[in-house]
Amino acid sequence: MRTNRYILITIALLAAMIMRAQEIKVKDQTVEKSDGSLLIHMTLDFSEIKLPTNRGLVCTPVIAAGDSLRPLTPVVLNGRDRHILYERTGRNPAEHGEYELRRLNGREQAFEYAVRTPMADWMRKSEVTLVIDQCGCGWEALSNDRSPLFPINLAKPEPVVLRPVLAYAVPRVEAVKSRNLRGQAFLDFPVNRTGIYPDYRKNPRELAAIRATIDSVRQNPYASIAEVSIKGYASPEGSYANNERLAKGRAEALLNYIRSLYDFGDARMTVDYEPEDWKGLERAVAEGDLADKEALLAIIRDPAITDPDRRDARLKTVAGGEPYRHLLQEIYPALRHSDYGVNYTISSFTTEEAKELIYKNPAQLSLEEMYRVAQTYEVGSPEYNEVFEIAVRMYPDDPTSNLNAALTALAQGRTENARLYMRRAEAGSRLRLAEGVLALLEGKTDEAEGLLNVLTGDNDPSVAAAAKENLRQLQARRKAMCD
Repeated sequence: MRTNRYILITIALLAAMIMRAQEIKVKDQTVEKSDGSLLIHMTLDFSEIKLPTNRGLVCTPVIAAGDSLRPLTPVVLNGRDRHILYERTGRNPAEHGEYELRRLNGREQAFEYAVRTPMADWMRKSEVTLVIDQCGCGWEALSNDRSPLFPINLAKPEPVVLRPVLAYAVPRVEAVKSRNLRGQAFLDFPVNRTGIYPDYRKNPRELAAIRATIDSVRQNPYASIAEVSIKGYASPEGSYANNERLAKGRAEALLNYIRSLYDFGDARMTVDYEPEDWKGLERAVAEGDLADKEALLAIIRDPAITDPDRRDARLKTVAGGEPYRHLLQEIYPALRHSDYGVNYTISSFTTEEAKELIYKNPAQLSLEEMYRVAQTYEVGSPEYNEVFEIAVRMYPDDPTSNLNAALTALAQGRTENARLYMRRAEAGSRLRLAEGVLALLEGKTDEAEGLLNVLTGDNDPSVAAAAKENLRQLQARRKAMCD
């Protein structure tokens, strides 16, 4: 704080000896806060003061706010004889915490006053006053008779609001937007038959599910079916040769049935089969709670048994055949299934087209198209953040969508959400930057500083720049906390 105007202080000097008023002028005052201390500098002009040679004045600046007072280093102003006596006594101003000078009556005389005192919060809004002691009473006796010098107004700094700077990942461009739908059908067949019986037992429901999957793609105006695939499986009971015939014949029959319902144009139609679903059997037994499941699994996993019929026969011998009866009733039926898939492509979209679809039909967009939409909004705006939240809903397992969703959550201060997304996020320096920001937001400044310092030299310029800015904010907050 600095002002060039003079502040006039009227002091009753030696009232019994000197009747006229004299003035001490104060100018060029500054007040600064540094490292927990208050620095005060001012120029005291004694040019108009006239002191008898054997008299002295003690001028004590005082910081005051209400009932709170802090006396500062006093200035002892002595006449000629008084000054000589002061020197002869050997009194050391530094040891006694004071300044001393001789008044040269009739001459201009200024003193550059500077002092450092520990900062107290009440001093932020206070004033510097002056107590004049010419009677030897001490400043305490005269503390209620203070002359104001200048105000101190050090407003408490506003807390530094963290605005994390992050580095979003740009998703790769899909040259062809390939998608697929998958399902399993558990069709019923008469014993040893391979033909499709649409009205047989639960077949109407299973076939309807297959048609619904195909229809959902055919009815999508942006989609084109590229392939329909069928893979048939049989269960291990009975001979392997017969099971191979059944798995192959039933898969082909299902594909032909589907082809009879639709015109797929140039789409590929593929069929495959697995004579016996041993992997499915192993998984079902391992996940179940059969008392003899370890014995069953040992046979299923035994590499020395290469003949499927022999392996199935061995299963029948476990615990007198009781576990095998459970397999026949509870597990084998689920191993007779037909897996089907519809592979299709989706049209590519311009940014403007994608901007319309993002809220109407986001499933049609690639991550890269969604990213382009986000770039049309201001970073950190509600619309910007919403795009990345939509992206992670559409692509919940994608590492890039999870990374960008984590960054959006961090920018909003939603640290718990960010932590969840980061578990599935794309590894690399952008994720490490996010980890540094997370630590910063959670108040773990030492951890954050360590992570961010490493990244300031990252090969990715956007990561390095973001790390430097986040470090600057960390240091600013740390300084504000000290202040």
